[in-house]
Amino acid sequence: MFTVSDLNANKQCQEAIVNVNGIDIAYQLYGASDHPTLVLIHGLGAPLTAWPMAMVEQFVERGFQVLLFDNRDIGYSQQLEHLKIPNLAWLVVKSKLGLPINVPYKLEDMMRDTIALVDHLNIKNFHLIGASMGGMIAQLLAIHYPHRVKTLTSIMSTTGNKTLPKMSDEVKHIFSAKPDSNSEQDIVKFNVQKWRIIGSPDYPAREHYLNNYVKGLVRRGLYGKGTLRQMLAVMAGKNREKQLAEMNVPTLVLHGGADPLIRVACGEATAQSIRNATLKIYPGMGHDFPVELLPSIVSDISGHIQTHIKTKKDQCDESV
Repeated sequence: MFTVSDLNANKQCQEAIVNVNGIDIAYQLYGASDHPTLVLIHGLGAPLTAWPMAMVEQFVERGFQVLLFDNRDIGYSQQLEHLKIPNLAWLVVKSKLGLPINVPYKLEDMMRDTIALVDHLNIKNFHLIGASMGGMIAQLLAIHYPHRVKTLTSIMSTTGNKTLPKMSDEVKHIFSAKPDSNSEQDIVKFNVQKWRIIGSPDYPAREHYLNNYVKGLVRRGLYGKGTLRQMLAVMAGKNREKQLAEMNVPTLVLHGGADPLIRVACGEATAQSIRNATLKIYPGMGHDFPVELLPSIVSDISGHIQTHIKTKKDQCDESV
């Protein structure tokens, strides 16, 4: 097993901030450029450090190039402070009534950030892996750019159907709470509590690991207003089930059986909406990536990708 420093030493890590789609987006690119590219998109208020480095390492070891990036309004990417946040109470009322709401930006804008980044990096085709909100963005990419998305893996995500089961009351409470102060210590403490609540009951993270993981998120950049703007983009998202049903991108859906934030029924609905999608549910997994399950998750995703790479190659061979 090698580390980030090893990757950098081998010149296998490229890191920069670039202006794409009118936004400064920070990214890291691991692995060899002639290998199949995985584009990883994370979720609400999650910088690129939210992806466990062990997962990135294992993908690189399996022969993939891996692209990570900070979504707009998080991490080292641009904070869009010039975009005003509308009246939240009124937005919630309108959303519950099924009325259209005006938000600073939409998931489609974040989708365009992603495609602009891969264009900037001259990546023509890629395999998408999206977690939580990142899964929603990845679904939109597969819907609108099926000629470029070779495979889709949607993890702990949903279709945008507002009738699906909602988060637990405990999760709702922690997401509406705030740290005691703006000190790093209090922000880390608060986020450790949050990850404990949404995390995997059968695979509780060790205290030292979780503290270091959260510190990595905080030091990369967590911004309350940025996260709120992202949340509004999710709130304004439309039901994608009809579009997903018309899509023909090979899809793997992964979900934790004990996810209290985006319920397992949401993952099941995602798989049911997509033609020939494969669904795998991990019992006892919550809304996180438990260390114990990383080898299985990486293996499942890699197997899904390799199956469709082989299928495509066989089809090409038959046509010759």
